Amino acid sequence: MPLYRKYRPQQLEEVVGQEHIKKALTNAITTNKISHAYLFTGPRGTGKTSTARIFAKSLNCVEGPTIHPCGKCANCIDITNSTPMDVIEIDAASNRSVEDAQHILERVMYAPVNSRYKIYIIDEVHMLSTTAFNALLKTLEEPPKNVIFILATTEVHKVLDTIKSRCQRYDFRRITTDDIVKHLRMISTKEDINITDDALISIAKNSAGGMRDSIALLEQLSVLGGEITTAEIDNLLGRLSFDILNELSQKIADSKPNEAIEILEKVYNSGNEPVQILTNLLDYFRNLLVVKTCSKESAIDLSQLNELQIDALSKQAQALDTHQIIFLINKSSEYIKELKMTNNPKLWLEVAIIDLANLAQNTSLMALQERITRLESGNVVQAVNSAPPAAVQKPEPVKPQVQRPEAPAPKPAPQQAVSVVKEEKTDFSPMPTSAKASGNDLPSLWGQLLESVTSAPTRALLKQWANPVEISPEGVTLTVKNEIFLKQFTDGNKREVLQNAINSMFGKDVELTVRLPKAGEPAVSPRLSPPTPSPAATPAAQKEIEKPEVQKPEMVEEPASAPIQTEETDENEEELIDETEEKETSLSSYNAHSKEYYMHSDTVNMALEVFGGKIIE
Repeated sequence: MPLYRKYRPQQLEEVVGQEHIKKALTNAITTNKISHAYLFTGPRGTGKTSTARIFAKSLNCVEGPTIHPCGKCANCIDITNSTPMDVIEIDAASNRSVEDAQHILERVMYAPVNSRYKIYIIDEVHMLSTTAFNALLKTLEEPPKNVIFILATTEVHKVLDTIKSRCQRYDFRRITTDDIVKHLRMISTKEDINITDDALISIAKNSAGGMRDSIALLEQLSVLGGEITTAEIDNLLGRLSFDILNELSQKIADSKPNEAIEILEKVYNSGNEPVQILTNLLDYFRNLLVVKTCSKESAIDLSQLNELQIDALSKQAQALDTHQIIFLINKSSEYIKELKMTNNPKLWLEVAIIDLANLAQNTSLMALQERITRLESGNVVQAVNSAPPAAVQKPEPVKPQVQRPEAPAPKPAPQQAVSVVKEEKTDFSPMPTSAKASGNDLPSLWGQLLESVTSAPTRALLKQWANPVEISPEGVTLTVKNEIFLKQFTDGNKREVLQNAINSMFGKDVELTVRLPKAGEPAVSPRLSPPTPSPAATPAAQKEIEKPEVQKPEMVEEPASAPIQTEETDENEEELIDETEEKETSLSSYNAHSKEYYMHSDTVNMALEVFGGKIIE
């Protein structure tokens, strides 16, 4: 007989854990307050079916109802041997149709043969079909006298609410590691199994709170002979030892991908599965985080590791920040999902280890991404100085001091002029936001509205494909190029972002209208950025450097095929702008072959807005 059946509890006090359920059922038996239907729910191996059998035995024992069934009468023996006449066990997984439910209803009407109650134990009741549930519904609500239903399930959310409302529900919890270890120690002593305490803890942790799985694994290990240690359990389950995980984790923490790959190759060639390797590494990082954030006593309880292992983790955790450990955990969980879906798990395992081992570079990128997110959301601390608010909103443009001789001067290098501008700038940390546009004219109001839009993709979309018609406290009217863009501001979430920006700009709710251009109104064309000047120094280029840059929304419609014009050009600059550069400075939404415009995704628009970039064909 398997050990999990041999040591199945026969009385309520023998059930491991579940103190709240044992107390409730004991009181129900002693006070004779027996319900007609019970629902036992919880993870597998936590005692649901065993408790249902003990409860049935307590009710039908010749000395009962009693909390201490004799175990010697015919009813107790039949229930123990799973051959009772009045206690019917049904597996709903294989008897889930409405015909099976009707067969139960036909037998419910008959009185018990030689017992006090006729008890139906339906295991995995969530597997019943909806029609089968409905067939049982009325009988379950008002069963005949001396009929009791005990429903057991691991997925209570799949049971109909109408069924749950007619039952007394008892939730079985996962059995604690300490309780499992104590019970396994009792069994190993009786069965003369030589096993260490660390090995029992390892078994308990592997079972995820299920007693049946723990006992089954103990029985599997008992055939090995000799003293059973954690190493035997790791070999049997295909898990990595603590020492190997510690060594691999150290290479990752030191950002040494080449050495981490060498260790991985040895581990993989030993027969370990990629998913299991990364899962063990994830569990190791979890223990590392526990040791980093908790006291030593708490870490021992939470991780179930010995003191030497806790000391090794503490030494390693000192060299890592908490956010780095969390990064390793998140990355490991993402790659585990990839490993379960890919056809080439070894390849993805190597990619995962290399990526994790580039810890210093990856966490630096994380900090950069967080900074970009703060800049996008406008959550930037402004530099505080003694200047009045008006001076902050309207900064004076900084002009580089450039000497202008009467005779033509030698051509200066552009980088020299740029260096003069850099000297005049103040080192802000973090970078301040740009000054808001001022004025009550339509272009200025349009610029203020764009700055009020918090979403970078929405702001980029408005800049490229929208024209303002009216911007005032009484209402805002915009035109967009075509139906595709119009739908973005009618059905999409971009309308809410735009509406919030308008309300914030005027301090009240303002009516928003987004429509297509009417007859006589200018059509919407994409905003084209001016080309980047050549490094060659020309007088016109020098003038451009001298002239302070003022960002102003462009309201003039430009045909897609028109050449790009800057504010000041001369013959030398026109020679620098050829047909290739015109294509490169146009938006990538224009296809030169099909002569059509295409809308960018939000990700592309956000990248253009955040980094001030452009897309070349």
